[in-house]
Amino acid sequence: MSINKKSLASVNPLVETRDVIAIKEKTGNLYESIVVMSRRANQISVAIKEELHKKLDEFSTHTDNLEEIHENKEQIEISRMYERMANASLQSINEFFDDKIYYRKK
Repeated sequence: MSINKKSLASVNPLVETRDVIAIKEKTGNLYESIVVMSRRANQISVAIKEELHKKLDEFSTHTDNLEEIHENKEQIEISRMYERMANASLQSINEFFDDKIYYRKK
């Protein structure tokens, strides 16, 4: 699944109380629903981490000198943007309730 940045930005970064019965109704089993959301959260966090590392690798220098540490404003802005994004678990919960996650039983 691809990650849509506009939908990720629309996720409320604050933790909210969820209705357990509503979570259970999606799959018929509360724990199965939690597993679906947790697996999607892992996928999202891995994708975001890879994307962040790709963007930050553009700024890296491959020198061994510890004294040459430069502050790059673009790099700081990229890092702040990713810090402001909602947690991967909150994003997966939002996708789960919006029926954007495909899941099946084996």
